[in-house]
Amino acid sequence: MNESNRQRKVAQIIQEDFAELFRKQSADSNQNFLISVSDVKVTADLSIAKIYLSIFPAELRKPIMKEIEENKTQYRNFIGQKMGKQVRIIPNLSFYLDTSLDDVERIEKELKGEGDNPIL
Repeated sequence: MNESNRQRKVAQIIQEDFAELFRKQSADSNQNFLISVSDVKVTADLSIAKIYLSIFPAELRKPIMKEIEENKTQYRNFIGQKMGKQVRIIPNLSFYLDTSLDDVERIEKELKGEGDNPIL
């Protein structure tokens, strides 16, 4: 199933706006953390945006995801203000934790022989 140009465009706008928002939030916070938007997938009817987040350090993932879930309405309002002119419907937002970078890090460590179970 191919994504339409419209889906890609909406996903890109959402990804850029949330990247900026989370960068600002972490800068304004007194905690040291990083939230990056690794991917955004938008359904064909543009009604749902799945937003994949990488959060570091790992110990802050649960509390940050919980906070994001609790503030979903504000995030949807934020994105509505940002893209209200470009779309008829503001998509519902679903946030997911992307741990693929953890896998990369783990594999790199194992390849260097630093992991618990060296491959060679």
